[in-house]
Amino acid sequence: MRSPGRWAVLFALVVLAVVMIFPFLIVAMNAIKSPAEYSSQGPLSLPDGLYLQGIVDFWNRAEFGTKLWNSFLISASVAVLAVVLSVLNAYALGIGRVKGRLWILVLFLVANTLPQESLAYPLYYLAKAAGLYDTQLAVIIVMTAIQAAFGTYLLSAVLGQFPKEILEAAAIDGAGRLRALLRIVVPISRPTINVLLIFFFIWTWNEFFLPLIFLISNDTQTVPVALGILQGERYMDATMSSASALLGVLPAVAFFLIFQRTLTRGVTVGAIK
Repeated sequence: MRSPGRWAVLFALVVLAVVMIFPFLIVAMNAIKSPAEYSSQGPLSLPDGLYLQGIVDFWNRAEFGTKLWNSFLISASVAVLAVVLSVLNAYALGIGRVKGRLWILVLFLVANTLPQESLAYPLYYLAKAAGLYDTQLAVIIVMTAIQAAFGTYLLSAVLGQFPKEILEAAAIDGAGRLRALLRIVVPISRPTINVLLIFFFIWTWNEFFLPLIFLISNDTQTVPVALGILQGERYMDATMSSASALLGVLPAVAFFLIFQRTLTRGVTVGAIK
């Protein structure tokens, strides 16, 4: 006989799934309605047919293809660079045991707690002085530093528990520090690294505040910035607004679904360890 606790957990999961999926379904339904159908039947009614003109109009008006490429370029670059930087930092802090390790980790932790609003003013003038303002490179550098601070803090705790016997055996076989990192530490820690890679990509893709400050040209803006700016305009009807929201969230959802197994495997392996 199953305990009541399992039924409570199952019920909570079902409620959570409904709460998370229901708004997405409403947005998807309204994105394929015509403005007349939305006005006459309301937002909660099922669509009578497939009306894609709102999606097409928004795609052309926002030059959404360019925004998608900008978001992908920035997110992928930040994810890869932040993971590489996090691994190198964590290898030195978690396994190398450099002096002042605790205070360095505290510094990374404090960096993660700082609100982005406090960073906007100095970063803006630094980008201006370096000639990087209104370029994707400025956002990539800033977001890489922010994400790497979290990645370093997390991976340092993971690599701090790394078996020293394995590294000692590798050293006896003549493996240097770099070779031990690439051939031993990275393959064993790959599930955790993959989880960080996925999270860094999604977090950077959804970032709005810093790209809004750094990217002012239409050719350099990302998807969240374009959505925020166009939502503020008054020439978008309800169905086009739903189409913009649907197009904005679909890439992140697709990326998550594609790498869901990798994410689940990484979390499971981390829990077992």
